[in-house]
Amino acid sequence: MTKSLTKPYIGIGGWTYEPWRGVFYPKGLKHARELEYAGQKLTSIEVNGTFYSTQSPKTFRKWASEVPDGFVFSLKGPRYAVNRRVLADAGDSINRFLDSGITELGPKLGPLLWQFAPHKKFDEKDFTAFIELLPKAFDGHSLRHVVEVRNDTFKTPTFIALARRHHVAICYAEHDSYSEIAEITADFVYARLQKGNEKLKAGYPPKALDAWANRVQTWLKGGEPADLPRIDKTKPEKTPRDVFLYFIHEAKLRAPAAAMALIERLK
Repeated sequence: MTKSLTKPYIGIGGWTYEPWRGVFYPKGLKHARELEYAGQKLTSIEVNGTFYSTQSPKTFRKWASEVPDGFVFSLKGPRYAVNRRVLADAGDSINRFLDSGITELGPKLGPLLWQFAPHKKFDEKDFTAFIELLPKAFDGHSLRHVVEVRNDTFKTPTFIALARRHHVAICYAEHDSYSEIAEITADFVYARLQKGNEKLKAGYPPKALDAWANRVQTWLKGGEPADLPRIDKTKPEKTPRDVFLYFIHEAKLRAPAAAMALIERLK
């Protein structure tokens, strides 16, 4: 991925969701044009389909052709890599994913998200082995990796130091039960917001969206939001960082509206 000027990338998970038709997507819009439309309203999308099945180079090229310059896709790494007892054995699954054509996205290739199940506990030796399998570059493209861990055993300075040593971001998850880790460990920040309310037009109250806009601005400038919990006392280098933030899962109907409202606040 070509490094551009530091900026926020704000979006949703996927773009195919029937209840969005007539709410986010205009009535009568052809389904084949939904990605094109989403690309005009948002600045990023997190792709969940790559978690479940292998895509093709042709598919990645098609996606890239349908969104404007400056738009990026974050891709979930395959479940075969993360849903295993011994993570050190994930090399073949990781390589198949990289070989599937992800670099056909070109400069629209964003971070690769490796999402672990809530029952997966932190084992320093095994998790180190997994992170060491993640290449910094592939097929002429630099790669950014982010891990989403959802077990409290990861809430330790040892894990934070491991991620920071390998320049792997830790996903900040706003969720009722998943582990909340806000440490900055890479040259970018990745957040997934999962506390939306479907009864609200924009999914979140205006004050909550204002607060998230302030946090994003702080991250962009290289700082750490004072109101998010931290585990490790080590201060990361204060340098501007890209921010990738997605409204995911809860109140999915309102996720596009939430993303657009946040994008507007960051202009």
